[in-house]
Amino acid sequence: MGVAANSHVVIISINLPSPTKSGLLSDTPMLFYSFFKTQVGQQVTIELKNDLAIQGTLESVDQFLNFKLKDIKVVDEERYPHMMSVKNCFIRGSVVRYVQLSPPTVDTALLQDAARREAQSTQQMQQQNKPAVAAA
Repeated sequence: MGVAANSHVVIISINLPSPTKSGLLSDTPMLFYSFFKTQVGQQVTIELKNDLAIQGTLESVDQFLNFKLKDIKVVDEERYPHMMSVKNCFIRGSVVRYVQLSPPTVDTALLQDAARREAQSTQQMQQQNKPAVAAA
């Protein structure tokens, strides 16, 4: 996970882990899911792994970080003229490279603190799950 912020934009880089045996992702994406749920109704720009960038109003997000946008506009209309007629879209989470948000809608300190706590709890869980090595 990466969070970068300046006075103009907040960019969140999403690198999803592989699904577990149960088919669900680890708890880390739940932090993003909870965060993005607070951003519903806000303007976002989502850059896809194929370099297509889409601006729109975040309508919904699910636990797999799939996004639903309404009133969309493609950032580079000359490169993607076929997208000009599209008004709403569903974006699969696995194709998202970056999500850009406007700074007034994001409490970066709170987000970084939550990410730090998530990393610490994950590290503690890993240490608890390590088998004890017996001295012979």
